[in-house]
Amino acid sequence: MTQSRLVVRNIGLLLSGKLEEPILDADTVLCEDGRIAAIGRAADIDAEGADTVIDARGVTLAPGLIDSHVHPVIGDYTPRQHQLHWIDSTLNGGVTTMISAGEVHLPGRPKDVVGLKALAIASQRWYENFRPSGVKVHAGAPVIEHEMVEEDFKDLADAGVKLLGEVGLGGVKDGPTARRMVEWARKYGLQSTIHTGGPSIPGSGLIDKDVVLEAGTDVVGHINGGHSALPDDQITCICEACQAGLEIVHNGNERAALLTLRTARELGKLDQIILGTDGPAGSGVQPLGILRMIALLSSLGDLPAELAFCLGTGNTARMRELDCGIIEVGRAADFVLMDQAQHAPGATILESVQLGNLPGVGMTVIDGVVRSHRSRNTPPAKTIPEIVAG
Repeated sequence: MTQSRLVVRNIGLLLSGKLEEPILDADTVLCEDGRIAAIGRAADIDAEGADTVIDARGVTLAPGLIDSHVHPVIGDYTPRQHQLHWIDSTLNGGVTTMISAGEVHLPGRPKDVVGLKALAIASQRWYENFRPSGVKVHAGAPVIEHEMVEEDFKDLADAGVKLLGEVGLGGVKDGPTARRMVEWARKYGLQSTIHTGGPSIPGSGLIDKDVVLEAGTDVVGHINGGHSALPDDQITCICEACQAGLEIVHNGNERAALLTLRTARELGKLDQIILGTDGPAGSGVQPLGILRMIALLSSLGDLPAELAFCLGTGNTARMRELDCGIIEVGRAADFVLMDQAQHAPGATILESVQLGNLPGVGMTVIDGVVRSHRSRNTPPAKTIPEIVAG
């Protein structure tokens, strides 16, 4: 069988997505059949016969960004904002993977057990079968209700569902019930997330630190509130007690986001910080939400930009058990190529981001296929990569 080959050469800066080694000493990446096959210097990589050759022209290559917290509904449409093509717009912000925290904005969303299971299975199927603009949307995240029993979680897992929607968006808002259902979910391989903070949509409610800690989910969803955050002492307590993913979102409280980052760093838990947008939501769709969070946390959180990018790539990939998010042989060839924005301050792209500026996205690649070119949403980049063959 003939292999498809893509090579990206003349990379100026290669961000790995790994906190332990955020910058790689390489200028070329070779991909075969949608996966990374080699990383290194051009002279050491055999790129002969590549179907597609990208000349990065000295720009930065990073793993495609991952949005750990979205609320899709069907296709590339969100009734929450009556907006089409929001996923394509987010791709133009460098995001190549999205993870559903529940398809809660569907008008008439069923809350009976049969209906919610059917919705979750259908959501998992339609985003598996149709990837808007090539973006990987991991969907099918049922919102749990009191009437569910262990067999329901087995049924969901057997049907291919791998996620739970935010605990607290449905009828289950107490710690003991949540804990029991989270354990059932974990038994059958479903990863769980909990709503954290004040209510966000009708039907949701306050989920405080006691419920969060008792529930024991795999991810503490929007620890900085979605939108209203918990008091500082509760956020600090969750950071201290949890080994779960500590998810900071664009649609939350920015001050609480910085508190979470600072606390996690002091505790040696930076590897637990992951990023999401919590969109579409009442505040709209945020195509640049992950980039904005990276710039915010780097600039106001005094975090080197190369580490801030890891929060929105490798950290999330590891916490969510994804095969993307890290530049490493064998992983999915999902990239964003970007450069410092035109006229933005800073001597390099990393300095510019740490000063709070967004980079310009010039191209995205998913599974070794170019999916977008010059971004219509980011500020224009100084230099744009180009396809020179293929």
